[in-house]
Amino acid sequence: MESNRLTKLFSSGRKNLLSVFYTAGYPRLNDTVRIGKALEQSGADFVEIGIPFSDPVADGPTIQASNKVALDNGINLHLLVEQVAELRKISEIPIILMGYLNPVVQYGVEAFCEDAAAAGVDGLILADMPLEEFMTEYKPVFDKHSLHNTFLISPTTSEERIRRIDDVSTAFVYAVAASSTTGAKERFTDEQIAYFQRLKALNMKNPVMIGFGIANNSSFSQACEYGAGAVVGSAFINVLRESKDIEQDIPRFVNSLKNGKAV
Repeated sequence: MESNRLTKLFSSGRKNLLSVFYTAGYPRLNDTVRIGKALEQSGADFVEIGIPFSDPVADGPTIQASNKVALDNGINLHLLVEQVAELRKISEIPIILMGYLNPVVQYGVEAFCEDAAAAGVDGLILADMPLEEFMTEYKPVFDKHSLHNTFLISPTTSEERIRRIDDVSTAFVYAVAASSTTGAKERFTDEQIAYFQRLKALNMKNPVMIGFGIANNSSFSQACEYGAGAVVGSAFINVLRESKDIEQDIPRFVNSLKNGKAV
C-alpha cells in the first residue's frame, strides 16, 4: 500500500495523538467541513468522521442522537464524500470515515473506495466488518485505493484474535476501552487499566489508539500512557450540541483535553 497521511502520522514517532470523532451533517448539514478545519487548527492529529446510520449498534445515546439529527438533516454517503472533498481542499489533516458496513455495501464497496480515496480519505473504520470477509473480499480493494482499514478490539478479544488483527492492520489498532457502547466517562477503572497494560505488553507491530470513554485531560493522559493516543467522540458531540460558537468552542475543548486547561 502506498503511503498516505495516516501512514506518515504514525511513522512520525509523535506521541499523545488525539483523534476526534464527529458525525457528518451534525449539528447542521453543512457543518462537516468547518468542524474538520477547526479541529485541525486546534491541534487534533486526525479526525474520524462518522457515517450516519439508522442502527449504530456500537454507539451510546449521544452519538445515536447525532446520527438521527444528521439523517434528518439530509446527510447521505454521497454527500458525505463531497463534503470530505471540500474539506480536503483546505486541510491536510488525516481523515478516517467511521461507520458500519451496510451503507458502504449499498453504495458499492469498489465505487465507495474509489470515490472516498479521490475525495482525500485516508482510512476506514467499519465497526461490524467481519475479519474473514475483509481478508477474502475487501482487502484488495482497500489496498488498491491506499485506504487503511482499522479493526476494533475490546477487553474480551482473545490474544489470538488481537494478533491476527495486528497482523492484517496497516495503520493502527483501535482498542475499545470497555465492552460497552460509546459514551464519555470520568475515569478508567482498575480493570480497564489492567487491560491497557495487557495490550502494551503484547508489543504489537501497529500503534494502538484507545477510545470509548475519553472525556477529559485525565482520561486522555491515562490512555496516552498505554497507547499512541486516544479517540474522543461523545464528549465532543456534547460540545457541538451545546455550542453557540463552534470556532471558539472547538479550540477550547481540544486544549482542555491535551493540556488540562481551556484557551
